[in-house]
Amino acid sequence: MEDTPGPSETANRWPKRNRAQPTATMVADQTIETSDRSDGSPNQAERDDIWDDFDGPRQKPKRKRTSEGASVAAPKDDQSLIDVIKGNGKLIPQMVKIWVERYEKDPKPAMVELLMMLFEACGAKYHIQEELLNETDVDDVVVALVNLARKGEVEDYQSSKKKEFKNFKDNLTSFWNNLVIECQNGPLFDQVLFEKCMDYIIALSCTPPRIFRQVASLMGLQLVTSLINVTKMLGAQRETTQRQLNAEMKKQIDGPRVESLNKRLFVHRYRDIDPEIRLSCIQSLGVWILSYPSLFLQDLYLKYLGWTLNDKNAGVRKASILALQNLYEVDDNVPSLGLFTERFSNRMIELADDIDISVAVCAIGLVKQLLRHQLLHDDDLGSLYDLLIDDPPDIRRAIGSLVYEHLIAQKSNSSQHSRGDGSDSSEVHLGRMLQILREFSTDQILSTYVIDDVWEYMDAMKDWKCILSMLLDENPLIELTDVDATNLIRLLSASVKKAVGERIVPATDNRKQYFSKAQREMIENNRRDVANSMMKRYSQLLRKFMADKAKIAPLIEIINHMNLELYSLKRQEQNFKSVLQLVKEAFCKHGEKDILRCCVKAINFCNAESRGELQDFAQNMLKELEDELIAKLKAAMREVAGGDDEYSLLVNLKRLYELQLSRSVPIESLYEDMAVFLQSFRNLDDEVVSFLLLNMYLHIAWCLHSIINSETVSEASISSLLPKRTALFEHLEYYLQTPPEIQVEGKCGNLLACRVCTVLAEMWCLFRITNFASTKLENFGFCPNESILRKFWKLCEQQLSVSNETEDEEVQKEYIEETNRDAIMIAAAKLIASDAVPKEYLGPEIISHFVMHGTSVAEIVKHLIAILKKRDVDVSSIFLEALKRAYHRHMTVALESNDDSLASKSFQECKDLAARLSVTFVGAARNKHRSDILKIVKDGIEYAFVDAPKQVSFLDGAVVHFISKLPTPDILEILKDVQKRTENVNTEVDPSGWRPFYNFVDTLNEKYTKKEGFREEKEGTTVRRRGRPRKNPNIQGKKLFVEHGSSAEEDSISASDQDEVHEEDAPLIHSFRSSSRLSSIRVSREEDKEQRGSGGSGQATENVAAWRTSGPSS
Repeated sequence: MEDTPGPSETANRWPKRNRAQPTATMVADQTIETSDRSDGSPNQAERDDIWDDFDGPRQKPKRKRTSEGASVAAPKDDQSLIDVIKGNGKLIPQMVKIWVERYEKDPKPAMVELLMMLFEACGAKYHIQEELLNETDVDDVVVALVNLARKGEVEDYQSSKKKEFKNFKDNLTSFWNNLVIECQNGPLFDQVLFEKCMDYIIALSCTPPRIFRQVASLMGLQLVTSLINVTKMLGAQRETTQRQLNAEMKKQIDGPRVESLNKRLFVHRYRDIDPEIRLSCIQSLGVWILSYPSLFLQDLYLKYLGWTLNDKNAGVRKASILALQNLYEVDDNVPSLGLFTERFSNRMIELADDIDISVAVCAIGLVKQLLRHQLLHDDDLGSLYDLLIDDPPDIRRAIGSLVYEHLIAQKSNSSQHSRGDGSDSSEVHLGRMLQILREFSTDQILSTYVIDDVWEYMDAMKDWKCILSMLLDENPLIELTDVDATNLIRLLSASVKKAVGERIVPATDNRKQYFSKAQREMIENNRRDVANSMMKRYSQLLRKFMADKAKIAPLIEIINHMNLELYSLKRQEQNFKSVLQLVKEAFCKHGEKDILRCCVKAINFCNAESRGELQDFAQNMLKELEDELIAKLKAAMREVAGGDDEYSLLVNLKRLYELQLSRSVPIESLYEDMAVFLQSFRNLDDEVVSFLLLNMYLHIAWCLHSIINSETVSEASISSLLPKRTALFEHLEYYLQTPPEIQVEGKCGNLLACRVCTVLAEMWCLFRITNFASTKLENFGFCPNESILRKFWKLCEQQLSVSNETEDEEVQKEYIEETNRDAIMIAAAKLIASDAVPKEYLGPEIISHFVMHGTSVAEIVKHLIAILKKRDVDVSSIFLEALKRAYHRHMTVALESNDDSLASKSFQECKDLAARLSVTFVGAARNKHRSDILKIVKDGIEYAFVDAPKQVSFLDGAVVHFISKLPTPDILEILKDVQKRTENVNTEVDPSGWRPFYNFVDTLNEKYTKKEGFREEKEGTTVRRRGRPRKNPNIQGKKLFVEHGSSAEEDSISASDQDEVHEEDAPLIHSFRSSSRLSSIRVSREEDKEQRGSGGSGQATENVAAWRTSGPSS
């Protein structure tokens, strides 16, 4: 099989269009050979491009179906063929019969009528004289039609928006299909009628105007389909009557006819510049192979489907995949597809990761069929399994289906009829799923992705009783390892969440889920099923795995998705109480964040969703838990004061923190003990101090929340809150005055310093003055002084300076998301966004770190800038001050460090900051913020010349990036200003110091010259050119695709195609080249060929080879 690719086109999604379908699916016994790719049309893409300007934007009409009961009127006598095709499609069969009768009586006038319809279907009105029909040359007629297109005297019926043409495409294909069927026992074999039509169709399909190629290709492809159908019908009847035997003899004529159409139409148009034409060709070929496998199911035709798997248009690639899916669906076709599969299977697998999601999903479905037929090895599928964690959910679901069918259900054609050994049981499927999950046991997130992908297809994952039985070791034949038990519990928890409509994998669009009434009913039924299955054995599971940290958290989560009312309805109150006691036991037994949060969430859910006696029990248990926790904390603080270990205190502080995150806990007496404890012991572990401060802050936040939401504000509540706030501020400011040293040995910065920064920022936001101005609570308003604010930012900067490597090492650490650089920057930015502190100092400091700490921190600063601009804040002053701060850091590094690389890095950071800030003034914002940009530039120049040439590099590092955002007059004014500043200065004294100044002046001159030249060119163009811009007739080469510019690769492809073409295959070439435009292009091409000499064809071959391997997934 040849290894020649199909056409290429930009990867644009092709919209759906109505397509005529074949009338029957048949089987034939005669093999008809067609020409190979070497018979392609010469230089077709060149001529396509020249006439692309005939094509306007065309909308594709929608198909409208008439009611089935509508009466069909007979065609009028004066109604022409084209009128019927434009109008009511139901009249076509009658009109075809009438026309065939006229043709049999008098062929010439009927033939003229048919050809005129053919021309007008292409949009051109042209009349052939009846008496000159036989003498008329096809090329002359087509040249005349092309001239009509050049003059704009054509109409696009196929894509017209007019109501009367909405069914034109379907009617046209129906007409030719009916005509072939009506002529099958007569005119079809007279070697005149269809030969003449095919000559004109082939010629029109090779013309430059795209509308001609589209309509002619549509008619030609339909003719092939209809001829195949007729051939099959005649062949199927040949053994029964003598008439069918005669038809078999007549069928000998159809072989060359189909071969001629395929050779002269398909092999050229399947690589047309227009992706719609290519798509129609591939769709038709798929139908032909499926309908007539004995003729078309061979490598001679299959290769076109393989080549178009590399097409640059997603619609064409998808059409090829769908055609192959239909072929592999028929078991009898598989043996004939062996060599094709071996040659193109790698490309099919590659398409599973196609840039177009719909193509990738279809390709995965095709791979599933290959696996079902056992045409692929498991070793070839490694890259596919990586897509289980791909972002697009459609691709993940498709891969999940493949994994289920191939690895879990193990479906194959050879085994589908031999089942009966229990291999489809839930235990077997779950065992195979656990075998897959072992590969991801070290990463819970990856395991969750795999479960999410397969869940939709695997019913065993919803067999709650089977999963519980396996976990409780009720089946002695099944033994679970510890890893398998952990994975099975994770699977159970994730499956329950999926069953009740929750996401277990983050959505890409973050949209809120909405469920229909039927979906809500199904979710509620699933809640009932889970509760019924778990009700009696849930407590057994919790007891069995109580001590296992990896298993207890996902088990406790399950109760949040159960219908708790069933415990009362089924008289299972004792089981409910047992479950709740076990959750409380887990809360008091473990100190890990995930377990504690699951316990708190479960307890709150039981308090809210249980009813009657069970709700009273849950509330009393929660009160007991709070009292026990407070007592344990007081006892732990006494133990630490007595010199004991701090572990018990830390664990109970974590428990209180997790509890306070979701509800208010009455710890008034405990709060005072905490404040005194912190005051008395300053050498506590950082983590202990952090959770003491966090719990104090949360208590104050709940107290303030209670005061604000109460109907009446009591003086007692206000007087009790203010001392608590004062005490917490004192402790926080103490750690600002004496910040802990940054620990670099494996720790992500300093935990206590991070907590101090975030808690202090939250407190300032909580009590900001704007919240309480002009209210009874005005005394609550608070704003830190500048000294405290500077110390706060200094501590923040220390945490921001932690390296990425150090932060990555601590990614698995608890509460890391609350103590990393992102949390620090969010806390600081929140102060500016909420007006909790003045912007003049902290705003520029934050923005000066825009580009220093990675993408996530940059996004936070970018969001802050957007907020400031919306509030009409003076961003010019903030931006300029931020640039000065960044430049000051650079100067400090340059003076204090002997390492030139550090100085270069800091200066580059300054330039990057200026570039990012200047980019915020884009589009219409340039005009809106012109005064701001001008102020930044002018004040920046003033700052640079304060101590010249010491700070002159500020021009080159910061100011220059804003110059391009200014209009030409402002640039000229700035240029004059900076030149005037050095009139009386001897810059030769320190040439290196003044070099940035001259670089800045050169840049100003360059920007001014460029903008001025562009303005003059624009004005000159306006004077010289009117109307549509004209193409340059002497342009070198050509454009292979209308949507994109030409390239050497495309020219080489065209040259390679041209070398393979015979003159007799394209009789219109010489006529088209007679035009001046084509002549000039030909001359330029020949000159180019002469310059390249013998190396041209080699280059073309290299380009073709490169193009073959190109594609969206390459």
